[in-house]
Amino acid sequence: MSEAILEPDLPIIDPHHHLWDLRPLMAAFPEPRHHFIEAIALSPYYTFNELHADATCGHNVIGTVFMECGAFYRAGADDAFKVVGEVEYVNGVAAQSASGLYGDIRLCDAIIGHADLRLGAKAGDVLDALSAASPRFKGIRHQGAWNADPDVLGPPFHAPEGLYNDPAFREGFAELGKRGLTFDAWLLEPQLDDVLSLARAFPDQTIVLDHCGTPLGMGSYHGKLHERFDTWREKIKAIGQCQNVSVKLGGLAMSFAGMPDHGPAAGLSSETLAAMWRPYIETCIEAFGPTRAMFESNYPVDKWGASYATLWNAFKHLTIGASADEKRALYAGTAARVYGMEHLLA
Repeated sequence: MSEAILEPDLPIIDPHHHLWDLRPLMAAFPEPRHHFIEAIALSPYYTFNELHADATCGHNVIGTVFMECGAFYRAGADDAFKVVGEVEYVNGVAAQSASGLYGDIRLCDAIIGHADLRLGAKAGDVLDALSAASPRFKGIRHQGAWNADPDVLGPPFHAPEGLYNDPAFREGFAELGKRGLTFDAWLLEPQLDDVLSLARAFPDQTIVLDHCGTPLGMGSYHGKLHERFDTWREKIKAIGQCQNVSVKLGGLAMSFAGMPDHGPAAGLSSETLAAMWRPYIETCIEAFGPTRAMFESNYPVDKWGASYATLWNAFKHLTIGASADEKRALYAGTAARVYGMEHLLA
């Protein structure tokens, strides 16, 4: 479905997308596939060309933030340092974009990598190696998604239950603050208390909650979004009281959330998607405020439910009544502040 681009001049910093080549991985998952594997199969190969085509589809995307996804790790390196390869690769993509040959857009202007914080204080050595790999490196994500129902997450995810409460993890987490690095938290709605506990234990650490806290509509949670909404909302409001936490407004087109509950590339209009997502997006903006909230594409994962152009149109439908200052924050300003990209707005 092709739509006219809404507010084409509004500057956007997309603070959450991936780059990967998952073709060898896809071969390891025979049919029938788990819903998440089916979703990423839409774009098993998503690197510079694919990202550039999406980001230049008509919306005024001026820069982006790469989010770790376990791709392009260093072959032959010690296990703890394999992750450096991902940052090295993405730094090359960022340099390609910064060459100016592809326009003014600055893809991967900030890079979020990964380090295993369960290493405790030794995680500091990995963080230092990641920092040395790119001046664009801003922080890490260590995803903690866990659920007892195997149909919710599927085989790609193996975070232990209660990861963010683990003493060794928190020892490693403390190393981020020593270096002024950010932390992206991804986990599922039933686990949101773990983020709240972490944020309260480290009130000076910048934390970004990914994907509106990932409401669940799959597996044993199918059809329960409505009955679980109040629980999700109360937890979001509590986390929003922590001034060190910002929230990413997106990820709702992932197959986990089931909004839409069918894919791939469901073909729904941006107005239909906006109506579906409105209760979650508006709750998050109310809880965190525009200066601690940022719209995200989560591409190519959210391709499950919408094209890149339709996705951003849906967000713009949701902010029709917002002020100019609020839009500046939600679409670019918050991301620029959190990830050190203010130069893009100068």
